[in-house]
Amino acid sequence: MSTINVQKNDSESNESLIRRFTRKVQSSRKLIAVKQKQYRQPIKSRRLRRRSAILRAKVKQTNELLRKLGKKVDEPKDHKTKH
Repeated sequence: MSTINVQKNDSESNESLIRRFTRKVQSSRKLIAVKQKQYRQPIKSRRLRRRSAILRAKVKQTNELLRKLGKKVDEPKDHKTKH
């Protein structure tokens, strides 16, 4: 990624320099690209997706069995407590 250089002119204030730099960054669209990459998750392979689906199904099945046997009590969805 290339850098964005801004030189201060002779009679330019610091605020206008910052404003000019901000406009250059926005017009280059580099900030948008960096923000998009920041939270990008790599695509899982088909094998990993199937494996996680099988594990979720097993956990769901064991939780349902324990709930039916009375060994597990359903927890409320909202875990936030008010103090």
